[in-house]
Amino acid sequence: MHSISYWNKPLLISPSKGELNGIANQLPIIDVRTPDEFRKGHIPSAFNIPLFSNEERAIVGTKYKQESRDTALQEALDFVAVKTDFYLDELHKIVPNKQEILIYCWRGGLRSAGMAKLFQADGYKVHILNGGYKSYRNHIRQSFEKKADLIIIGGMTGSGKTEILMEIGKLGEQILDLEKIAHHKGSAFGALGQEEQPTTEQFENNLFEYWKKLDLSKRIWLEDESQLIGKVRIPDPLFKQMRTANVIKLELDKKKRVERLMKEYTGFDTKPLIDSIINISRRLGGLDTRKAIEAVEKGDFRTAIDIVLSYYDKTYTYGLGKRKDQTVISLELDEDNQKLNAEKVIGFVKEKFDK
Repeated sequence: MHSISYWNKPLLISPSKGELNGIANQLPIIDVRTPDEFRKGHIPSAFNIPLFSNEERAIVGTKYKQESRDTALQEALDFVAVKTDFYLDELHKIVPNKQEILIYCWRGGLRSAGMAKLFQADGYKVHILNGGYKSYRNHIRQSFEKKADLIIIGGMTGSGKTEILMEIGKLGEQILDLEKIAHHKGSAFGALGQEEQPTTEQFENNLFEYWKKLDLSKRIWLEDESQLIGKVRIPDPLFKQMRTANVIKLELDKKKRVERLMKEYTGFDTKPLIDSIINISRRLGGLDTRKAIEAVEKGDFRTAIDIVLSYYDKTYTYGLGKRKDQTVISLELDEDNQKLNAEKVIGFVKEKFDK
């Protein structure tokens, strides 16, 4: 059995006051919500030590609704009573030394208070997230509403936007790689070679980890995206800012774009490529879908890519034309050299806007 000492009132940490930023970088964070709640979304660096299992929380909730608060509380205490050693064993695996920790539940209420009491009694100094995960989520949403100096890198599929964005970052500029955070390249073929996508809620949490480090008063470069990147959604406040920011539309010869996409996608098996073509078949049209699939089956990837590009080019041109509040400036690229192109893009933007 674990030894129990004494109870001290835990310290409260408020996300809205900026206190979480420093604490999260220094202390182990323990999420005491259920595994399902944690899976849906959590503070990125947090570990999960659930006070209740998914099933236990459902039972307690049912008793609260159908019987009374007291019977629900008694059921909860019964579940917790037999799991004290489990909670402490899990904490010792994560934090073997008796040190400061931060814990949170949904609202910073009973679940946090109960676990804080246990962990402090075992010798840990405990901080509780004031308002819980709910306050953290509210803080994130508000952070994306802050005005930022955004510049969007646009252009037809295959223009090398992602690689140019990376090179811009290497040259000392601030960048935000939404596709990397989303684990998706943003098209029907965007999931190929990527990790499983997070939930939209977790995507927002992960995105915030990058966003909070940026100086919003200085230029931030992003790649042009629709609001959905695969299955995750860019937060509304950030997407609205993206849709009113200046776009540098990269112009690269279609033959060069086909060659670039050949290198990027022909290493995959034919089945996921064909599945991705089928995913856009309604928009591609029956004839072009059949031609593209037949080309892939024959190993004629150049023809397949050319067909699919025609669809994407039309779609992108149509979407770009709808942005009435946005300045779209074309920049022609002579070669497929992303380091040189990044330098050209930065110089072009400074000449246009830094006056």
